[in-house]
Amino acid sequence: MVSSSFKAGFVSIVGKPNVGKSSLMNKLMGESLSIISAKAQTTRHRIMGILNGEDFQIVYSDTPGILEPKYSLHEAMMNYVKVSLEDADAILLVVSLEDTYEQELFERFQRINTPVFLVINKIDLAKGTQVEDKVAYWKNAIANIRDVVTVSAKTGANVSELLPRLLAFMPQHPPYFPQDEYTDRTERFFASEIIREKIFLNYEQEIPYSTEVVINAFKEEETIIRISATIYVERNSQKGILIGKGGSSLKKVGMEARQDMEAFFAKKIFLETHVKVADNWRKEKFKLRQFGYLE
Repeated sequence: MVSSSFKAGFVSIVGKPNVGKSSLMNKLMGESLSIISAKAQTTRHRIMGILNGEDFQIVYSDTPGILEPKYSLHEAMMNYVKVSLEDADAILLVVSLEDTYEQELFERFQRINTPVFLVINKIDLAKGTQVEDKVAYWKNAIANIRDVVTVSAKTGANVSELLPRLLAFMPQHPPYFPQDEYTDRTERFFASEIIREKIFLNYEQEIPYSTEVVINAFKEEETIIRISATIYVERNSQKGILIGKGGSSLKKVGMEARQDMEAFFAKKIFLETHVKVADNWRKEKFKLRQFGYLE
């Protein structure tokens, strides 16, 4: 039975692309839920991580990086950010050590009523008084922020300071999800994200941004999971690059993805991948709906 003093709430993790939001989410959860790469715009969906304690449940939302939309996929991504902010009981606004205030991206946080905690990430790269200087800079730039926390999502430094601060703002409420769950996403989703992460790590330029991964089959047996995936690209030329000479590039992606899946699912994985072309899928709403970005 849940006590009357139980706290439960939603925390939105937002920021520009490539500020380390996904790394922070994974550190807060103690689980690798969000894919990570050095490239910007890796996260495309809203991914919830459900952190359960004896007397609390915090639902973290890792969201796509805030940007000015250039096509329909970007618009769908920014809608995930909008919904996450509307749901939130508290907001973690993540910036990198080198970031500066940009009015068109950060102005909304001057007006928002939800408590905003500014998280300055990548302090492991700081020199001299850079951290102290940045704390003063951001307190002056965004008058509405409740507090500033400096962290390194890479090393985990100071990340533990966030939980007690957030719990102070969580309302008394029964848990929103069963207390043995740690995410709202399915196993199929994580299989597709693991493959997509390997594409981001193995290819340059437009290839990672032009690909979408769809899991066609996910059959779990006693000792093995059999997964069939299709990787969609926007043009035939990208298909050739993705596959590589004699299939070598695609084979490498499949091997790395399988290894991570076996660690994630704690089972042997049989993975087969296919590559198909979906012309300009990022700009066409019916294809985005087909891939699950739109209702």
